[in-house]
Amino acid sequence: MNSKAQIIATIGPSSVYIAVLKEMIIHNMDIARLNFAWGSFEDHTKSIEVIRQAEIEIGKTSTNQQIRKIPIILDLPGPRIQDTDSHTYDMGAVSVLTDEDKECIRLGVINKVDYIAQSFVGDEKDILICREIIKKYSGHQSVIAKIERKKALENLDKIISVSDAVMIARGDLGSEVPIESIPFIQADIIKRAKKAGKPVITATQMMLTMVDHPIPTRAEVTDVANAILQGSDAVMLSEETALGKYPVEAVAVMERIIIEAEKHMVGASHLHLL
Repeated sequence: MNSKAQIIATIGPSSVYIAVLKEMIIHNMDIARLNFAWGSFEDHTKSIEVIRQAEIEIGKTSTNQQIRKIPIILDLPGPRIQDTDSHTYDMGAVSVLTDEDKECIRLGVINKVDYIAQSFVGDEKDILICREIIKKYSGHQSVIAKIERKKALENLDKIISVSDAVMIARGDLGSEVPIESIPFIQADIIKRAKKAGKPVITATQMMLTMVDHPIPTRAEVTDVANAILQGSDAVMLSEETALGKYPVEAVAVMERIIIEAEKHMVGASHLHLL
């Protein structure tokens, strides 16, 4: 039995190998994320090629010989500012869609990625501008609004209305609002996205200890389960699969947690991104 909610795994140095990706797909990775805040365009182009090759090879070994499509999310850097070991964003930026972002979108359209995730969204205009750039390059990619600013919370319903999906980016959001508010903001975003009929992704530090350890903490297991019980349509792995020592195990454990959580949901359903 596979989970109904989807697993998004970030692809990076730990997982950008056909053998590893195939194992992640076998263990029910549903969607691949490429974080364009790190790495070169060449790196990401290679990652897309490897994902597509893994799809083909998995298809060859399946009973019906069908390729299992793995949608790709291209996550834009936005006006990110790196500060030693942490990062923030340029609050004085004229637009959250930078010239670098536009080049990222162009590359995404050329390589036929499925989603563009817009970072540091402030209001619905940011999403509409992103759509204009996608259209300019003759693309048809769907747009995910990353909710990681206080301003975005103030304009949440309008942002949801013009987006194809919403991501709760808890890392940067935790720098904008009191950290103790995050669980309740998360629940509210999920509720409002579901009401609007838009898929919602819960992301960041879901099982962070699995970067270095083969099993998550009990608190992390509870966090993933609660995200599903609240109605998340997808949950996301970041460093765990991009940089961690146990990318396959992280996907496998997350799948087990989701399946168990879904046993305790009555009459609930999930919206798939694709």
